Amino acid sequence: MKKIRIYLDTSVISFLLADDAPEKQAVTKQFFDEFVKPAVYDVYISGIVFDEISETRNVEKRERLRGLIDEYELAVFDMGTDSEAISRLAEAYLEAGIIPHKKADDAMHIAIATVKEVDVLLSWNFKHLANIDKERLVLIINVREGYFKPLRMLAPWEVIYERDQ
Repeated sequence: MKKIRIYLDTSVISFLLADDAPEKQAVTKQFFDEFVKPAVYDVYISGIVFDEISETRNVEKRERLRGLIDEYELAVFDMGTDSEAISRLAEAYLEAGIIPHKKADDAMHIAIATVKEVDVLLSWNFKHLANIDKERLVLIINVREGYFKPLRMLAPWEVIYERDQ
């Protein structure tokens, strides 16, 4: 059976260090320990994740986040020939008002996950990413643009819960 492919946005990695949100941190650690480390799923990130981590003001935290990418051996998508399609699709989400222009990186995360045909975009961002209403609107744009593979946009606890059933 083919493994489920999961794309992580930056928030998922960041919550591994979120001492101020112990419940989400615990769920995130559980996800990494039970699903990422043993390679239950194929898990990916993108250059956008590196860009967002690079914007972390706290140098020590920034280095710890980069270290987590290495520690968990997260695969990085090569945008290569898909760069133009990803940019065009992200722009479609912005123009449709699904994602606000000031959150263009969130549109890029969705576009990367769509073009790279992952099954799940995982995020702790409930406003723009792990949100059923956004998921439905993204599906409409994706179909209009010729991307027919459904993309689930979930929080880590949803993946853990589904696996336990």
